[in-house]
Amino acid sequence: MNGFMKKGRMASLWACCALTCTLFSSCETTQHNTLTEAEKAEGWQLLFDGQTMDGWRDYNGTTLTEPWHVVDGCIQAKGTGSDGSGYIVTEKQYENFELSWDWKLTKGGNSGMLYHVVERPQYKVPYVTGPEYQLLDVPNFEGELEEWQKLGVDYAMHLPDPAKMKVNPFGQWNNSKIVFDNGHVEHWLNGEKIVEFEAWTEDWHARKNSGKWANAPEYGLAKKGVLCLQDHGDPASFRNIKVKELPRKTQEVTLFNGTDLTGWEAYGTELWYVKDGLLYCESGPDKKYGYLATRNYYDEYDLSVEFKQEADGNSGVFIRSFIEEGVKVNGWQVEVAPKNHDTGGIYESYGRGWLVQIPDEKETILKEGDWNTLRIKVQGNNVTTWLNGEEMVNLNDEKIGAGQGRIALQIHDGGGIKVAWRNLQVKTL
Repeated sequence: MNGFMKKGRMASLWACCALTCTLFSSCETTQHNTLTEAEKAEGWQLLFDGQTMDGWRDYNGTTLTEPWHVVDGCIQAKGTGSDGSGYIVTEKQYENFELSWDWKLTKGGNSGMLYHVVERPQYKVPYVTGPEYQLLDVPNFEGELEEWQKLGVDYAMHLPDPAKMKVNPFGQWNNSKIVFDNGHVEHWLNGEKIVEFEAWTEDWHARKNSGKWANAPEYGLAKKGVLCLQDHGDPASFRNIKVKELPRKTQEVTLFNGTDLTGWEAYGTELWYVKDGLLYCESGPDKKYGYLATRNYYDEYDLSVEFKQEADGNSGVFIRSFIEEGVKVNGWQVEVAPKNHDTGGIYESYGRGWLVQIPDEKETILKEGDWNTLRIKVQGNNVTTWLNGEEMVNLNDEKIGAGQGRIALQIHDGGGIKVAWRNLQVKTL
């Protein structure tokens, strides 16, 4: 009897072990870093093949030298990065998308996923342009934390709903998702939507200009950019990184409301003001360069604006431009100038200079002391300008095609300038 019971228990134990081994084996052989046929049909793309670092490179670089490698089918940060280093980015830029990934942190670990990151020599770190979904082992993090620094936040901007924070502890896998759909933003964590907001609204700009990003003029404005993973000094693992691109929506925007400068930001000491429903730029006592730039980026569009040169009309309309330190707008200028000075031509500031000037016979199209209509179409590598219905230039340029940024009005240095503007309308493409 006892011997029979012993044999029965042994058989049960072996059966249990066999089942455990089977479960363990099936867990170990779960196919990660793959797409189902349904996902492929929906347009999902893998950003990590599970074996190599193909498709990733250093931020502001051309190859991968930062401390990242592949370990057991995961992209892993070695944990030797810092605030100023350790960032890797995708080869491709993304505009509107749904992005999903699995992540696992070490005890007290700190990392992040950034998007719409802009690469330029002027930006030493990606977070001055790209918003970040913060990844952090909050319970074991050493040091004090503000709420806007914790797991799941839109870093230094929007906080998650604490009631929906269902997070697995360090050493275990979690899933996160970012949805960016033409300015509508969602953060998800383990199947729960924890953050939702609209980018580029009055509330969004108020948050940007009053907090950590007050001195980062281009933060969060880009409509497209690379995705970025952060090594912030702690090992972190990522797998099943996949993205589905969403379509761009067009819109028609009135840039000037005829009442005030809402939607614009002034740079420099020259004068920008509204009078009798018109927008004026006028030289101030410093007689230096001045700019009035849209708060938001516009990249692909058809712009129409009317201007009248009431005094020396040396001005211009900048396209795909960004603000550097001080009073410096970096980008491409469609010239607005006195007669015989190439109104409608295209000039590259702080770079190649004149890209294309207008033919001499077209100088007579400008109406001095009267209203003129300037139209600018910017799409991909192409910029076409018209003055009073006449085509002035048609330029294809790869460098312009790679740019993105604001629309900005300029007042030239030297003094004595006064130009009126009205009917600033843009249709995005």
